[in-house]
Amino acid sequence: MAACLGVGVSLFGASVQRSRNSWRVRVRSESGASADSVSAVVNGASLVGAKEGSWSPIEKGNGGLKSEAAEKKIKLRDDVPEKLEPFWDDGYGTVTVKDYFAAAKDFTQHPDGGLPRWFCPVAAGSPLKGSPVLLFLPGLDGTGCGLIMHHKALGKAFEVRCLHIPVQDRTPFEGLVKLVEETIRSEHASSPKKPIYLVGDSFGGCLALAVASRNPNIDLVLILANPATSFGRSQLQPLLPLLEAMPDGLHETVPYLLSFVMGDPLKMSTVNVESKLPPMQKLEKVSQNLTALLPYLSDLASIIPKDTLLWKLKLLKSAAAYANSRLHAVNAEVLVLASGKDNMVPSGDEAQRLRKSLQNCTVRYFKENGHTLLLEDGIGLLTIIRSTYKYRRSRKHDVISDYLPPSLAEYKYAFTEVTGLFHFLTGSTMFSTLGDGTIVQGLSGVPNQGPVLLVGYHNLLGMELTPLVEGFMREKNLVVRGIAHPELFLGRLESESSEISMVDWVKLFGAVPVTANNLYKLLAEKAHVLLYPGGAREALHYKGEEYKLFWPKQQEFVRMAARFGATIVPFGAVGEDDIAQLILDYNDLMKIPVINDNIRKANQNSAKVRDTDSGEVGNPDLFLPLLLPKVPGRFYYLFGKPIETKGREEILKDKKNANQLYNQVKSEVEHSLAFLIKKRKEDPYRSFIDRTVYKALHASQHEVPSFDP
Repeated sequence: MAACLGVGVSLFGASVQRSRNSWRVRVRSESGASADSVSAVVNGASLVGAKEGSWSPIEKGNGGLKSEAAEKKIKLRDDVPEKLEPFWDDGYGTVTVKDYFAAAKDFTQHPDGGLPRWFCPVAAGSPLKGSPVLLFLPGLDGTGCGLIMHHKALGKAFEVRCLHIPVQDRTPFEGLVKLVEETIRSEHASSPKKPIYLVGDSFGGCLALAVASRNPNIDLVLILANPATSFGRSQLQPLLPLLEAMPDGLHETVPYLLSFVMGDPLKMSTVNVESKLPPMQKLEKVSQNLTALLPYLSDLASIIPKDTLLWKLKLLKSAAAYANSRLHAVNAEVLVLASGKDNMVPSGDEAQRLRKSLQNCTVRYFKENGHTLLLEDGIGLLTIIRSTYKYRRSRKHDVISDYLPPSLAEYKYAFTEVTGLFHFLTGSTMFSTLGDGTIVQGLSGVPNQGPVLLVGYHNLLGMELTPLVEGFMREKNLVVRGIAHPELFLGRLESESSEISMVDWVKLFGAVPVTANNLYKLLAEKAHVLLYPGGAREALHYKGEEYKLFWPKQQEFVRMAARFGATIVPFGAVGEDDIAQLILDYNDLMKIPVINDNIRKANQNSAKVRDTDSGEVGNPDLFLPLLLPKVPGRFYYLFGKPIETKGREEILKDKKNANQLYNQVKSEVEHSLAFLIKKRKEDPYRSFIDRTVYKALHASQHEVPSFDP
């Protein structure tokens, strides 16, 4: 087996001085021992260099290789983080497509010889403890820089390595397959219980599928961005004879043509543009970025010279044929990312074909993006991987131990672009109760230290959820882990051309399927857990049932809370009747032919929450009610006085005591609802119109006042 070369390459040229003496090759042998090497073979490539102070074949890159002392320090240190905190920095928006061109040009402007090889981007940093390996397989350019916008984020959760295929390399497709195959077999041998991630961009998607088909017994997760398996149906096919006949002097024009075929320049230019900017400033910023981008397109001619381009197109043809002939042998878990404006290959149609052809394939569709999806705005790769439950550190995904909290960029995007309008219209306000019973505005009455169990009333369709989750993150820097209906997590709610959906965002912000085991593990981790005992029956209540609790008879959560000494915080949330009017409920819909049959059919195989509780409270039918929007009112939350269970072991042993506490929590929730329903009448800013006038007269960032509790 070939030795493994650890190479750290900074891809941000202007920030690091290039120095021949800063480069160092560090080789790890099969046994894991480290040694300096005058000549090392890495996946079949001879890397020749002197010892200290010499240079590597990737000469004069934008940064230095890790020194021996630095590498030992990284290997031996015991302060590797085990988890991320909310609002961690994923670096999204700080790196743009201009950085890609600078890095790719730097790779190719010097003699770019040798065989294909791996490098590790320094920007990726050190991952969390126990993180799996992620191998990036590049597209047509072959530089390996196509993941540059995602290095910092991915580096938190993966050991990132990128494949570099030199400009003059002519390794056939089968040779590239064997190179990647060697690497994954080596990684599997050293960490057999960890998955190995292959991120394939366009051509790299074909390479990933080919490798997976030849290694069905290795745990692989494939992330395919516009895989070129449909190259036979590409719009470039008629152009191939013209490219071959084109004089060398005209090749300089090809990059400009290809840039508009392969990607969307406008999407590339909006990566670092803040969505909150006024329209004119946003337009000016995009215009500046687009103008600055155009000169970089000429660099494509040096990144992909004419002879290399012709070779890559032929290589792409053989890669697509090879991968398509072996799709039936792919056992790996696959996530396909498909663009709606891909002018190079029909990615949307191809994604659906792959979904049907592969054994375990999920698709996410990006209708506004072009072929170079990973270099465009609107796509955070780690966000997609986590929100589709594809991130795991062992053989099986664990919704508790594999969870990573939202980054600052994800928080801003979710509550600005996704639910921002809803938050603006509903203008939620929160109150909590201190230990002495005093009600105060804000969440100071809710304990900061877990485990905490928030138990409350579920509004119609769960309307109250997103303001609650956002409020806890903003005010207390806490992610509330919601216990949700298992039907949300089974994938049956996805359409054939699913975009990133609200369900994906629910997963990203910590929701887990409702099971006793998940509640146990969350409380064991001292989390803040959100629980609705009324579940779907409350969220899908009928006419005239607003703010009525539908709780089961069993004391389901009380004993679990007492087992971990958790603090129970009962709460009420009102506002659904100020947002929309229920027009058709379950009883109305079941009287309508065809619709009633569809509801019965949909619920035949739906996931069940409770096995022991019969009737509508236990497992109600799921349906979608018809609502009529109103001029928005406001959501109000009241978190009651915290109830301590620590030291109350009698709850675990005595059913009567457990039942008394259960009824106490239920009574507190009902009291909170009654309090809010009464007090909201005193709120001068209950109406959206009144709140809008207030914001126009005052600083927009100020919270709109409410009633005096």
